[in-house]
Amino acid sequence: MKIKGMAILVFLVAAFFTINMAWAGKIVIKGSTTVLPIAQKVSEAYMKQNPNVKISISGGGSGNGMKALIDGSTDIADSSRFIKPKEVSLAVKNGIYPVPFAVAYDCIVPVVHPTNSIVNITMAQLKDIYMGKIKNWKEIGGPDRPVVVISRDTSSGTYEVWHKKVMKKERVYPGALLQASNGAVGQAVAKNKNAIGYIGVGYLNKGVKALMVNRVVGSAATTLNGTYPISRPLFMFTPGWPKGDVLNFINFVMNPNKGQKYVAEAGYVPLY
Repeated sequence: MKIKGMAILVFLVAAFFTINMAWAGKIVIKGSTTVLPIAQKVSEAYMKQNPNVKISISGGGSGNGMKALIDGSTDIADSSRFIKPKEVSLAVKNGIYPVPFAVAYDCIVPVVHPTNSIVNITMAQLKDIYMGKIKNWKEIGGPDRPVVVISRDTSSGTYEVWHKKVMKKERVYPGALLQASNGAVGQAVAKNKNAIGYIGVGYLNKGVKALMVNRVVGSAATTLNGTYPISRPLFMFTPGWPKGDVLNFINFVMNPNKGQKYVAEAGYVPLY
């Protein structure tokens, strides 16, 4: 009888853990490095409140997030730009119908080395620098130093917005040094006194100097009132209308008293 009782106990314990594992949820998030700090902070808070849900997060750029959405390898695709028509078509061919959720606002800030005397730059000057027309900082009132241009790769949503709003769809000149993430751009500028780059406002730190654009400081206020010229919404896309844990997570992110607090903590602009 003791052996039989022990067997029943072992079975019940095994069943308990099996049921718990079945109930435990997992959410996969891939995509934009701009949205990454938001996803990390919100996910950490969400998992504390929902210990049965595990969230894995990776960056790689908005384009990679969209690829993962299209091939079904992610539950949420972070993106710092809106989905492209060709991406929608590819998704639909795979039976996936992307749903966008704006989760925050951001402004893209040009940054230079802290030793650079420049404090303001115009949109026209930014375009000329990134086209390779302005080659020395003294041409726009800065030090007599060559300009080292640092940009993002084409899979980046930040690059897409810069390409549209700053470059007016002109190509960045071939001599630009390309980086794969906001963090990499910031590090490259911090290490090179001649450099200029652009990063999401959430990545600003003491290692770089933010420039005003057209005499407007990139901030929450100027982003929301539309006076800062290089601003944008940030998105999380789901493959169809979300359900279960993914729906609960999206609702958490967008809740003004929950996830939106962590948007601000990450250095970005809350929706409300």
